[in-house]
Amino acid sequence: MSKDNYNQAGPISPVVMVTCIDSTGKTNIITLGMFMPISHEPPLVLIGVSPKRYSHNLIMEQKEFVVNSPGIGISDKVHLCGVKSGRDTDKWRETGLTPVPAQRVKPPLIDECYGHIECKVVNAVTCGDHTLFVGEILAASIDERCLKDGKLNLLKANPIAQKNWDYHTISN
Repeated sequence: MSKDNYNQAGPISPVVMVTCIDSTGKTNIITLGMFMPISHEPPLVLIGVSPKRYSHNLIMEQKEFVVNSPGIGISDKVHLCGVKSGRDTDKWRETGLTPVPAQRVKPPLIDECYGHIECKVVNAVTCGDHTLFVGEILAASIDERCLKDGKLNLLKANPIAQKNWDYHTISN
């Protein structure tokens, strides 16, 4: 497959909203399709962020971020946070999303998301046109309404997957 065909076809990827913070306490939200768990011991996750993005510098400087898992019900807010820059947009005000203090890091959680993973950066690797940030999980939380028998109920959480900004979730 050629590079052009790959970009046109695009992969289907999970969608997360990552919160970060600058040295003055100003927070930002970035929507990412590059996220994955990478280790159980120690617990690590990975996010990919382009150096062109405002959030890249915040994460690089402050060495913390929160991975927030949105449901399909807020896909319009997810999209806005992915296409507008925090350099000149207050995404909290624009979307009406609610910041909630985290347990272990400075960036806030997004109250409207069903899951949250608080991370400190333990490694950053440049891979092509993105930086892969490895985050050690310091705390995690989940909306208990999305649990069934102690496990994530995907039909209640309605996680988002996207392909070329077309959002999908699972159905029964």
